[in-house]
Order: sequence, then structure tokens, then C-alpha cells
Amino acid sequence: MMGYGTGLGFGLGGMLWVIGCILLIVGLVALVAWAVSRATAPDHRPGAPAAGIEALDILRVRFARGEISEAEYTQAANVLRSGR
Repeated sequence: MMGYGTGLGFGLGGMLWVIGCILLIVGLVALVAWAVSRATAPDHRPGAPAAGIEALDILRVRFARGEISEAEYTQAANVLRSGR
């Protein structure tokens, strides 16, 4: 049986399987790392409230930007202060 394969018992097909399995494992690890980072990352969309900001602070910012009128601000602030 001399001269059969590469001498290690794998041959070209076996080496391709090994490389394919390594690439599959690396890809799965990268996918899991990406999913975990997306799930734990803060939301950076425009207009999204940052963590730890109170509702009244968000309301003040929206009023300052001109997104809501003075009447809407007053009504919403009263609702938030009353706890309804």
C-alpha cells in the first residue's frame, strides 16, 4: 500500500473536509459573537432615548427641538408628574 494518498491517510478530499469544518466552526463563532454584540449594544438610532434618561428629560428635549408644542409639553408633563 505504499504511495497511496499523502502518507497521512487523508488525501486531498480529507484535507478539504478538515478545512471546510474549520471554516464552518469559525463562521458559527463569528455569527454568535455578532448576535451577542447586537443584542447587548445600546440603541444608536436618531431619536432613540439613551439609557438612564427619565421621561421628563426626553419630553424637555423634544420640546426644545420643536417636535411638540407648548400645550402638548404641558399636558404630557402633567400626566408624567401625576403618575397616570
